[in-house]
Amino acid sequence: MSRVGNAPVNLPDGVDIKVSGDNVVTVKGPKGELSQEISKDINVNIEDKLLTVTRNSDVKEHRSLHGLSRALINNMVIGVTNGFEKKLEIVGVGYRAAKQGKKLVLNLGYSHPIEMEDPDGIETEVDGTNTIIVKGIDKQKVGAYAANIREKRSPEPYKGKGVRYADEHVRIKEGKSGAS
Repeated sequence: MSRVGNAPVNLPDGVDIKVSGDNVVTVKGPKGELSQEISKDINVNIEDKLLTVTRNSDVKEHRSLHGLSRALINNMVIGVTNGFEKKLEIVGVGYRAAKQGKKLVLNLGYSHPIEMEDPDGIETEVDGTNTIIVKGIDKQKVGAYAANIREKRSPEPYKGKGVRYADEHVRIKEGKSGAS
């Protein structure tokens, strides 16, 4: 029994959902529009500001798609109403970020600055010189772009320098003991 798949999705005011014949779910809201193709074996029903997701049978593949489909639709509803954001922190002497138009410029200890263009539907903000906020309506794109920024200099385990998520804890290793 899918606990996630059986939970209904509440549709707030201002959110419009359409399901086309080929199982493409389109969600429109105050912040924009998202669409996602759902498996043909999954049924989407909309009644009285509640959306329910059901499956055709108890085959293992259908059970796994049941919860996934419901979670994807729920993330689209949250995205078009509130949006998603990820915070990144830059730790290290001389490490900093700056915004130049639609470009994010990172100085991370390399011989050259790293310039990253904001993808469509994603917006970055720089708070101070060491905090980056990635915002957007698509949860997958926001997470992927934040991971791409973090990948440019992931935190190293001895001093903790690098780019990390704001809620990430980096375990610091002990250096050489120097016993002779």
